[in-house]
Amino acid sequence: MIRRGTGPDLAVGGFVLLLGLLALWQTSIIPVSPIYAQVGPKAVPYVVSAGLLALGAGLAATALRGGWSHRLEEVREAPPTNWRALGMLLAGLAANLVLIGPLGFSIAASAQFVLVAAAFGSRRLPRDLVLAVVLTLLAWFLFVELLGVNIGAGVLEGLVLRALGRDVME
Repeated sequence: MIRRGTGPDLAVGGFVLLLGLLALWQTSIIPVSPIYAQVGPKAVPYVVSAGLLALGAGLAATALRGGWSHRLEEVREAPPTNWRALGMLLAGLAANLVLIGPLGFSIAASAQFVLVAAAFGSRRLPRDLVLAVVLTLLAWFLFVELLGVNIGAGVLEGLVLRALGRDVME
């Protein structure tokens, strides 16, 4: 028997289940080229679909056992909007959009990383910058080498490729 007041909780679980089913259906109709010998374009969408289905099932089961929303604390007044943080997040998005074409993925994503870290309160710019460059170059290299997806070599990627004695991809 469903407890009174758990309808919204059950609706959320059902909605997430429907999203999972929709994702599963859409994934199943993705065309696959025969050039994919192992991991094709359906792998990650199937994982996301499975995650949505598991989450939806868990939410629905919790709703059927009494729900979770009745345990939430009283609604409190929201803190004031942090306009500086919001501005830094938007600046990170804008930096990525503006820089990715002329300077490449790694520099654009690194600028975004540093600005987002600052928006979340980081005050360690040198550490954030080093971490950003290492992670974005690693992501770029994995895309190019493991997945065979050329996302374009920018300034920084060109330096890395030259250091490795390889031709710069256009």
